[in-house]
Amino acid sequence: MPDALLAVDGLSVAFPGAGGDVEVVRRLSFSVAPGEFVGLVGESGCGKSITALALLRLVPEPGRITAGRILLEGEDLLELAEPEMRRVRGRRIGMIFQEPMSALNPVLSVGFQIAEAVRVHHAVSRREAREEAVRLLDLVAIAAPRQRLKDYPHQLSGGQRQRVMIAIALAAKPDLVIADEPTTALDVTVQAQILELLEGLRQQLGLAVLLITHDLAVVAETCDRVVVMYAGQGVEEAPVEPLFAAPAHPYTRGLLAAVPTLGGAARGGDLPAIPGQVPEPASLPAGCAFHPRCADVMDECRQRQPEIYRVAERQTARCFLYEGPRPEASGS
Repeated sequence: MPDALLAVDGLSVAFPGAGGDVEVVRRLSFSVAPGEFVGLVGESGCGKSITALALLRLVPEPGRITAGRILLEGEDLLELAEPEMRRVRGRRIGMIFQEPMSALNPVLSVGFQIAEAVRVHHAVSRREAREEAVRLLDLVAIAAPRQRLKDYPHQLSGGQRQRVMIAIALAAKPDLVIADEPTTALDVTVQAQILELLEGLRQQLGLAVLLITHDLAVVAETCDRVVVMYAGQGVEEAPVEPLFAAPAHPYTRGLLAAVPTLGGAARGGDLPAIPGQVPEPASLPAGCAFHPRCADVMDECRQRQPEIYRVAERQTARCFLYEGPRPEASGS
């Protein structure tokens, strides 16, 4: 990860349980290069959102980060004192939260909330912060931005609220933006507009984006590279085109097979589905966590956890199907 803007190395996050600590993120490793659009993908409950919070050291108590490193331009964020970490949040890493109606303060105007984000990180007057809020609303394609400054969140549509969240995330001009399910609860047309906006901002501002989503269609449309998570672990990583053309891990293949296509279920057939459920973190099966749902399960899968194996030049998978090559360092 020598050229990475963000390098996550062996990250683990745990919450206390009845029988001891329960790991919800397990030895996760991945990187994001400057200007890169990376997708972190998996079913609900696989640890994606907790990973996003961990990157900003915002894991809700009593959870805690138990292992690993989070390197931002080579600096380990886990070693920073809290006052130093507060300067990282927003200024170097921006965050777009999943549900803007709950993330925005309902009793403050959107203009005030954007301007406040500007003033937290920059020594500017209230008037200058207000003008910057107008510029940011215009940047995220809010019509009549000066007039919308006085609006409250409930006066905006879902898509407009999400654009306000993006404006707040950009207020301190960060190098990396984490977008946690930014199109949740939006209709398809508005989803496309928000994704197009993120891609445009990436190109215009040189942003790196870590997109957290369960929607593979979104990944195909926007991302350069994909990290697939299952039960708190990274199970496959590849650029978008190789991953969609030749998915290596049985879980990734199952996810792609379940995506609706014209001529498939539309003709009256049932969509293929991965049998079973994602296991609870407190009751993971022995060996590979995916083995009870896997069509390619072998005896080895039930006995020990696979390492990360190289499948192709830029594609890796955590699967014994590829045990022949030498394993990568334990991580992702």
